[in-house]
Amino acid sequence: MGSFKLGKMTFKSLFGKPETIQYPAEQKTPPPGLKGHVVNDVESCILCGICMKRCPCAAIEVDKPARTWSINRFRCVQCGTCVRECPKQCLTMEPTYTPPATEKRMDSYEVPEHAKPAKKAASAEERIEWERAAQGLEER
Repeated sequence: MGSFKLGKMTFKSLFGKPETIQYPAEQKTPPPGLKGHVVNDVESCILCGICMKRCPCAAIEVDKPARTWSINRFRCVQCGTCVRECPKQCLTMEPTYTPPATEKRMDSYEVPEHAKPAKKAASAEERIEWERAAQGLEER
């Protein structure tokens, strides 16, 4: 009986698809539910630092004066706390594996200055209403 099972397994491995792949040249499709790695959309980041405060393993560093956002991918445990806590929703979890690296390093991103919104000029009607309201207060 045992030789029939061994023969079946041998023929399956000879004529079937290989179980292994040549990583990183070939990559498997990520399994459903894979958390992957954290990605920051620096265009919408306001450098509030909440992600840095909430990170349980201190993998994120925010430097407001230098306007940089950094993450140590080897320290990150992909818990997703930073993604949930971000007020601007600029952090996401990409469902891909972290790219392989030969040395431990910090991934740093420069956050550009955000243009401050210009004050909306009051229309002529709004100015007249405001002046009337101001005059009504002065008369009382």
